[in-house]
Amino acid sequence: MSQQNERQTFAKTLGRGDVWAFAFGSVVGWGWVMLAGGWVSSAGTVGAILAFVIAAIIMSFIGMAFAELCPMIPQTGGVLVFSYRAGGYKFGWFAAWAMAFAYVAVACWEGPAFGTAVEYLFPVLTENANVLYSIEGYDVTLPWLIVALIGTVFTIVCNWLGMKFAKVVNTTAAILLVLGGLIFFFGGVTLGDMANAIPAFQDGFNGIFVVLMAAPAMFVGFDVIPQTIEDMKIPIKQAGSMVMLAIILGAVWYILMILGSSFGAPAEFRDAASIPVADIASYCMGSKIFGTFVIIAGLGGIITSWNAMYIGATKIMFAMARAKMLPPVFGRLHPKYNSPTAALIIVGALGLASIFLGKNALGWFVDASSFGVVVAYLCAAISFYILKDKEPDTERPWKAPGGKFTAVMAIILSFLFCLIYTPISPSGGLGHMEWMMVGVWTVLGIILAIAVRNSEYSHVTSQEREALIYGEYARPEYLEEK
Repeated sequence: MSQQNERQTFAKTLGRGDVWAFAFGSVVGWGWVMLAGGWVSSAGTVGAILAFVIAAIIMSFIGMAFAELCPMIPQTGGVLVFSYRAGGYKFGWFAAWAMAFAYVAVACWEGPAFGTAVEYLFPVLTENANVLYSIEGYDVTLPWLIVALIGTVFTIVCNWLGMKFAKVVNTTAAILLVLGGLIFFFGGVTLGDMANAIPAFQDGFNGIFVVLMAAPAMFVGFDVIPQTIEDMKIPIKQAGSMVMLAIILGAVWYILMILGSSFGAPAEFRDAASIPVADIASYCMGSKIFGTFVIIAGLGGIITSWNAMYIGATKIMFAMARAKMLPPVFGRLHPKYNSPTAALIIVGALGLASIFLGKNALGWFVDASSFGVVVAYLCAAISFYILKDKEPDTERPWKAPGGKFTAVMAIILSFLFCLIYTPISPSGGLGHMEWMMVGVWTVLGIILAIAVRNSEYSHVTSQEREALIYGEYARPEYLEEK
């Protein structure tokens, strides 16, 4: 078909190790360095662990939707691919835009995180620096701003140079991340004190809900695997296994970091720490060298998740444009590096702008992105259920156990997770800054959707769009001329 002849795809460059680095590194980023101590303070040691166990169970049901659907329809786009197949244009557009918001929001807070990490490693950079302005009680200095901007530009360039370059950076950073995290865990548990881990629970269910609100953003990343499916040169079935492995390893990692934080230092020290995990490492191991090493490992986490979020955001925008659901410029690939450059420019511009919000923006972006994540996950879960009925005979290289029960549980759990962010939640839901971010992205989405539907793309037939989204996996019977 002529539609397929003009359909751009990605080169297959990712081996098993590269996929592992993206899967694990995309889930485990920088958040644990800044937030693990706060999780213990909010919910207690056991309460924080319980929150992540609950989150992991929920994410496992949702993950099984991705794990089954990803190798079933192995095309870049993730929730767009699943939701369009299950519910058509509007449902696919909504799901894809929610997922894009989650990726962009996480990508945006990596810039402030990078600046904060480097500031800890080299405090001389910001000592006695003039304050440019303050936001929500945080002073923004010129050196911090420059460092964060440099980190963001590096990530943009890394993704501009394509997957071949990004995978080398990601794998190296992931190895560094694992080494630093394990040193922190073993140091905190063996050199710390069990008395520091008391109380087991803090603030009852409210404390657990506070940690649960942040948990989805901590797991976001396994859904990047479907975005890189066209880049993989591994057996397609293994893509589903990688999705589940990323969730399991993420849960184990966060629990280990919670234990290291709770044993490693008293509550008063944890609460006063500027970068909790690094300060706890220095405290319990008796030298700032260990805190510095944890920060370096954390930088590895920033790079892996940063790359993953840029890949996720740009590729889902690319998939939408390839399907003629966004302006065509977003669907073009660099002739040499095979990267979606226009989408990268937009995401990069948002990432650069977010730095000017200061370090406090990290918390806003975490919660806002979590909301976008769970909305997209709900769409994926609904698609999972519909496609079990709609396409029961389609080959599924990786099949989730439990049949429709698993699909129903994924829908229920993801819906309940959505409620956590509403005002009826015991934790109070999202704050005004987070709702403002959600509102701006929603309005932008509505404007783009109307603009595209009123352009020449309004004449795209469903047959053409089917071919553009699914390529060789398009449904033959659906493409038959009516």
